[in-house]
Amino acid sequence: QVQFVESGGDLVQPGGSLNLSCVASGLPLEYYGIGWFRQAPGKEREGVSCIRKDGSTFYVDSVKGRFTVSRDNAKNTVYLQMRSLKPEDTAVYSCATDVLDYGCYTLKPADFGSRGPGTQVTVSS
Repeated sequence: QVQFVESGGDLVQPGGSLNLSCVASGLPLEYYGIGWFRQAPGKEREGVSCIRKDGSTFYVDSVKGRFTVSRDNAKNTVYLQMRSLKPEDTAVYSCATDVLDYGCYTLKPADFGSRGPGTQVTVSS
């Protein structure tokens, strides 16, 4: 069974940058798409980005041009580079497997497998 460990979250000022990592164990990521999700207090979980096994990438409109997802299959790791951060980006960020092989097209959390515990990103001055 796959397990994810997310890291890289921190407190950052508006306009700042962060690089998140999602390391997997128990499953070779190269055969799967991996999605990034976020959940802010009092809000539903939201799909942020996804990278398919062929390397194609997908983003929710609110982060296009600011976030970049990438993967290193040799390290079994997926990354999320975040730039020009805004207070509304504050949330717990987690990753999950596109088990049905179409989740990247929808970015719906229900179309993905189990997530890791997440890492906290706080954007505040």
